[in-house]
Amino acid sequence: MATRRFGSPNGWAAGGLAAGLLALLALAVLSLFVGVADLTPGRLLDPATREAALVALLESRLPRTAALMLAGSCLAIAGVIMQMLTRNRFVEPTTAGTTEAAGLGMLVMLLFFPGSPVVVKSLVAAGFACAGTALFLRLLRAIPPGSPLLVPLTGIMFGGIIGSLTAYIAHHYGLIQSLGAWRNGDFSVVIAGRYELLWLTLALSILAYLAADRFTIAGLGRDMSRNLGLDHGRTLAVGLVIVSLISALVVTTVGSIPFLGLVVPNLVSLAMGDNLRRSLPWMAICGAGLVLACDIAGRLIVAPYEIPAGTVFGVLGSLVFLYLLLGRPSRAG
Repeated sequence: MATRRFGSPNGWAAGGLAAGLLALLALAVLSLFVGVADLTPGRLLDPATREAALVALLESRLPRTAALMLAGSCLAIAGVIMQMLTRNRFVEPTTAGTTEAAGLGMLVMLLFFPGSPVVVKSLVAAGFACAGTALFLRLLRAIPPGSPLLVPLTGIMFGGIIGSLTAYIAHHYGLIQSLGAWRNGDFSVVIAGRYELLWLTLALSILAYLAADRFTIAGLGRDMSRNLGLDHGRTLAVGLVIVSLISALVVTTVGSIPFLGLVVPNLVSLAMGDNLRRSLPWMAICGAGLVLACDIAGRLIVAPYEIPAGTVFGVLGSLVFLYLLLGRPSRAG
């Protein structure tokens, strides 16, 4: 009689995912009670302070925590999609000019249509991001296939050009302060009514998960994709739209978080391999958890003041990027 073995790979994977979700939940609960406002479980239970505590919880802490988790998870997913489509592990929205192009779109709307709804501004920013990413992909055709490190270098230079043009225009019209808000992910301004567009990124992340197998095949290259019956151009377009919309929604709502879409996919792939459908939930959990942790650290390091989460993760992410760039060059392609 055959006996059933415990500890199968699927069981371990499910158990690990459950542990990851519990860790993320613990960080989310901690995020609710860290900050300048005096919000504690005791104040929520005390009838004398319950009303004020509930206002702080519902109007500020819950929206902020939700925005952190949504932005972190969707940026990690956008990063891995870009890496699949460009076949390079050092590419993500902030190293491909996508984020900078979205910022340029926001500046154009602020200059010419300042009274437009936020949804319209986000869609225009997404259009600019899509155009910028498409131009970056066109530039990649001129890079020799055996030079993977030139890809992020080209993207950083391309983004620098767009960013410099945006900064010049913003300086000319006295909008540098607005530009600074888009370039650095800051969740301290998130309150109820000012972050809800980020819920659209959840739908985009689900769409990315449903198309994970197609992105995996597209990552094998145009010729291989066609041999396997995949419409490479259409898949590329879908991925481009998902990445552009996610980048624009995050930039217009909370600002940019550099290197998140590069660091998380690389670290997860080191542990789990390149099966995108299996690793995508982990990327979402790790992205959300890292942004939550950086935001909590930013609230505690110089309390009662705050360091933006984008700044904290920018320091951490740049160090990991250097390690990946210099310590593991064999994983570039």
